Amino acid sequence: MDPVIVVGAGPVGLSLSLALAGQGVPSVVLDEGPGKEEPRPARTVVLHADTAAMAHRLGCRTLRDEGAYFAAWRTMRRSRPAQRITFDDGPAPLHLPQHALTRGLRDAAAAHPLVQLVTDSRLDSVEQDDHGVTAHTRGAETTWWRGSYLVGCDGARSTVRKLIGIRFPGRTAVERHAVAALRTELPWPGEALLHRSPPSGPEEVTSRPLPDGVWRLDWLLPARGELVTPDTLVTLIRDTLATWCGGTTPPYDLLDTGVHTLHHRLARRWRDGRAFLAGDAAHLLGALGTQGVEEGLRDAENLAWKLSLAWHQGASEALLDSYEGERRTAVAARLRAADQAMPALRAAGGLRTYLPGSSRSAESLLTDGHLGRGPLGAAPAYAPPVAVREVPTATEPGGPVANVPVTAPDGATVPLRDLLGQGRLLVVLVAPGTGVWDRRHWLGAGLMPRLAAAVSALPVRTDLLVADGYPGAPAHTVLLIRPDGHLAATFAGVRPAELYEAADSVRAGAPATRVPAPSAATTPTVVID
Repeated sequence: MDPVIVVGAGPVGLSLSLALAGQGVPSVVLDEGPGKEEPRPARTVVLHADTAAMAHRLGCRTLRDEGAYFAAWRTMRRSRPAQRITFDDGPAPLHLPQHALTRGLRDAAAAHPLVQLVTDSRLDSVEQDDHGVTAHTRGAETTWWRGSYLVGCDGARSTVRKLIGIRFPGRTAVERHAVAALRTELPWPGEALLHRSPPSGPEEVTSRPLPDGVWRLDWLLPARGELVTPDTLVTLIRDTLATWCGGTTPPYDLLDTGVHTLHHRLARRWRDGRAFLAGDAAHLLGALGTQGVEEGLRDAENLAWKLSLAWHQGASEALLDSYEGERRTAVAARLRAADQAMPALRAAGGLRTYLPGSSRSAESLLTDGHLGRGPLGAAPAYAPPVAVREVPTATEPGGPVANVPVTAPDGATVPLRDLLGQGRLLVVLVAPGTGVWDRRHWLGAGLMPRLAAAVSALPVRTDLLVADGYPGAPAHTVLLIRPDGHLAATFAGVRPAELYEAADSVRAGAPATRVPAPSAATTPTVVID
């Protein structure tokens, strides 16, 4: 079986290749560039709980050293504080330079035997047949590549998208921001700030902390305004810092600047036979605090386990189609929420003019986007093919599971999210007290023998786990969880037939074909002209 061809070596392409490798699927990553990231401190990303856990799971080692978790989130309006949110009840957002994220993922990919990174490779043709994909690249060498599938993770100007003839409609210049990364001291160390209607300057400014006293500042500009000159940017920096620091501009070291224009676009289709789109090749978003890179990582996680199943066992067309069905629907909802909120947040008429009956402030809506909450920011839920919810829990079917501690049959207890991304379903039995029992006792007690037998009969590889508790779930609840961490079904006790049906619905029915499992020695196929 040929490897998966991944076009593009940004965060999304590298994440997809690592996610596939973690499930035993080899890949070739075609990188048009030289394989090095240009340091740009003003170009950063924010990762929330699910995507930060994914990057950590994939082996990205730069998160801790080069990223900063928000200590709190502040909002101000004019000169007055409006709100301060701490993260006592949940993980804080992680902020880091995009080049650091990419470098950490690239290092992990370079060290993995199932990932082949190929630099200076510009794609110029793609051909498909019933058995795979052939891609041609130019660069240092002219090369033909043969793959089982191909995924375009090659950005907003995606060559893959153009070669397979998919339209990319949407809105241009939805928002425009002047951006600066600088080292200074602010009155709220480690805390992010959203400042609406400051006494001078643009109508909105945000500041987000990075390690070593560095901050990223964003000023909202008119979508189609005048050129931002260096003198204009210096004036913005000095006036903003003086506003926040009692009228006097503190010393600062300017590290990087830029002007960031945000577009909203959504590809008409995300799949064409054996070719797929992910990340900026499939969607552009980012207004009102939403995170385009983060949505691309979610694309990679959703697609990886489905391609893995297809690679190892053969997968139904319905399962492969579900990637577009789930992810395009989720991103479209995010774009729709932003488009609906934009007039209320950016026009002078005020929130209630556009959203009658809404008691939420503009600051609260913007906070949702920045903190990963509500329609603008929350992790998506996917409608399960068969909605089985015998037991209500705090997680609706299709939603991302809570990161509770779980215990495996080998006795190891780890956070649930650490076990995702291995291409296997997870079955979790909620059994209070097992955390203090010797595993020799609970493995053979109560429901466990029947549940273990039911799990061994499932049509997809499945791990059986035990949790002391799960939010909203009573004792003896059984949870069926997809490989990407979304809840598929809940049961009251052991229901072998129903559990099998739910697991079969997760894989969207019987596979079309079956292929042999790979060995660690599997290598990509390449022919040099």
